Amino acid sequence: MGGICRTGDFMRVIRNRFIPFGRRFGAINLFGVLFYKPNISLSPRVINHERIHSMQMMELLYVPFYVAYLVEWLWRVVKCRGDLYKAYRSVSFEREAYQHENDMDYGSKRRRFGMWRGDQNS
Repeated sequence: MGGICRTGDFMRVIRNRFIPFGRRFGAINLFGVLFYKPNISLSPRVINHERIHSMQMMELLYVPFYVAYLVEWLWRVVKCRGDLYKAYRSVSFEREAYQHENDMDYGSKRRRFGMWRGDQNS
């Protein structure tokens, strides 16, 4: 049975066994809703990582976020010679989220389009 709660200003959180698919990922943010598997710890770091994705989505008006993410990921798959996980980790949206996931104040100081700025304080 899944559980639902709200966290911060950006996300609804739903615990379930189906989304995300596969074994390698324990959480995914879809249109500002965070789905996570019961066997993972929903730590402040994970929530902050997904909150950064929510900021990216809102900034790009959701659908363009997914289009840009998919196009970049496909390009990275080619550049990473088919290594899907390496491609995922090198997507600009993920680089920003992983780089700042431990900074719980990042949302208040994040510059617009931080995923494409490439600077340490984006």
